[in-house]
Amino acid sequence: MAATEKVQQELEQIERQVAEMEAGETDDATRRQIAKLQDRIDTLRREMNTPPTAWQKTELARHPQRPQSLDYIERVFSDFSEIHGDRGFGDDAAIVCGMARFHGEEVLVVGTQKGRDMKQRVFRNFGTPHPEGYRKAIRVMQVAEKFRRPIFTLVDTDGAYPGINAEERGQAEAIAYNLREMARLEVPIIATVIGVGGSGGALAIAVADRVLMMENSIYSVISPEGCAAIMWRDASKKELAAEAMRITATDLSELGCIDDIVPEPEGGAHRDHEAAANLLDASLQKHLAELKKVPPAELVASRYNKFRNIAQFFKTES
Repeated sequence: MAATEKVQQELEQIERQVAEMEAGETDDATRRQIAKLQDRIDTLRREMNTPPTAWQKTELARHPQRPQSLDYIERVFSDFSEIHGDRGFGDDAAIVCGMARFHGEEVLVVGTQKGRDMKQRVFRNFGTPHPEGYRKAIRVMQVAEKFRRPIFTLVDTDGAYPGINAEERGQAEAIAYNLREMARLEVPIIATVIGVGGSGGALAIAVADRVLMMENSIYSVISPEGCAAIMWRDASKKELAAEAMRITATDLSELGCIDDIVPEPEGGAHRDHEAAANLLDASLQKHLAELKKVPPAELVASRYNKFRNIAQFFKTES
């Protein structure tokens, strides 16, 4: 459970306890106890108002009740019709994609899906796609381009599946192919990191004109635990690694790696799926309206330049 979630639960519990004590008869001992509890309430509220650390945001991004791709598709889009298979090997349930309508306009939606309970997670391969998942995604994106339909992608994966079967079927090639082909598509593409954006497995569906991140999502080449294990040979230094890696939406916005941060309901998107979907909906509407004004050739050139110039650093003269 995320640290902020624990603080919120303790705060609510103490507030209920104080309300019950104040409703009954109070003597000096009770009043002193209430005063101590009020001090604790003030402390917890200060903690709640303190910006979460990178590790706390990592915990929120991984929260089991956080809305996933299908939750957003159900609430933001209408008439979703899922498309299956890569027409080469098979289907991959870790990636869902299909045609839908967005405020009356026909669009394509692609998203990674982790699943909720264990049965769903096994079916979805815990949201880690195989090569056929990426090949399915680019296949339907090219269909969307043919019919001039904007593309929305929803990213929530720890990375591409690293198993031997996936490697034998060309995992690296499938990801590289997607990167190249998405860069060439002549329709607007908006990618949103809704939870965890992990490594090339996330980037394979995130080469977009606009890259958005939910407020409490993370986007990185490796997990904080993995980074800590490599850098310090100690996975317990994950909090230090999370800060150093600059994986939060705020950090990546400052670095110029993303274009916008989508706010979340108080306490995180997992606390109110409807409100989170409404906030994402408003952001997608805004960015799509802007991109529709850009001619296709200019759209492709701008997308190319965007990714060529991301996170470039220049040494300043002293």
